[in-house]
Amino acid sequence: MKVYIDGKFHDKENAKISVYDHGLLYGDGVFEGIRFYNGRVFRLKEHMERLARSAQCIALPLPMSLEEMTEALLETCRQSGLTDGYIRLLLTRGVGSLGLNPFKCERPSVVIIVDTIELYPEEYYHKGVPLITAGTRKINSSALNPNIKSLNYLSNIMAKVEAIAAGTVEAVMLNEQGYVAEGTGDNIFVIKGGRVATPPVTAGILPGITRAVIMELCVKLRIPCVEENMTRYELYTADEIFLTGTGAEILPVVKLDGRLIGNGRFGPTTLKLINEFRKLTQKEGTPFLTSEPAARRR
Repeated sequence: MKVYIDGKFHDKENAKISVYDHGLLYGDGVFEGIRFYNGRVFRLKEHMERLARSAQCIALPLPMSLEEMTEALLETCRQSGLTDGYIRLLLTRGVGSLGLNPFKCERPSVVIIVDTIELYPEEYYHKGVPLITAGTRKINSSALNPNIKSLNYLSNIMAKVEAIAAGTVEAVMLNEQGYVAEGTGDNIFVIKGGRVATPPVTAGILPGITRAVIMELCVKLRIPCVEENMTRYELYTADEIFLTGTGAEILPVVKLDGRLIGNGRFGPTTLKLINEFRKLTQKEGTPFLTSEPAARRR
């Protein structure tokens, strides 16, 4: 395994950053989690554009162009020797002083990690996952815009701690108004009467790339799909629920707060979307194992 740090490749065991990096000291930075399948990086353009928007929003200049960063990412994939895996692309404020002032950091740092990932036990993808509702709420959008995919995930981690303490691996997080927002690292979809619904961006969610793919697939399959605020009542009485995320992909939910969802098994709409998503990931993406231009997508 190789890790890219500011223009150089390092072995995994020797990949290091300074303890004075503000990404470590203050969570001052942004990131993207990206998947690649069959030698192709899935939805790379969308991920890179979101990274650039996140960086712009926190006044973090890119130390290289998006095209250069894209090529560095593809080269890291090549050097990994993997054809299927996960990419963690980080952009930190860089090395600075122990004070908060970000403008004392001389230059932002780019870190690219390529590895395998398993967020949830494989059995949950076959049997479905039980959830709890976390007591930890989402950070108010007026304090930190959820569109920014920042390095600070502490509230999500606290909700994850609650889930693990309750004997499961994932939790539903509510916003300050008590509406459903998302999981600790996933978006959430609810199906009732053949209609798919997901919380809107205004509920305080990160609009996930996989979330957008599912909404596209719903249009293709002529499945009604809407964005709307929902409470736990809508979750408790749903026919089906599933989570989506780059790392998680699509994860069916079979229980919430001790209540069975539907009949407690995979639902037909969830299964249909899983199958279509898997087909898409095997044929779409930016290739890195051939001489094709990086910008080309099939």
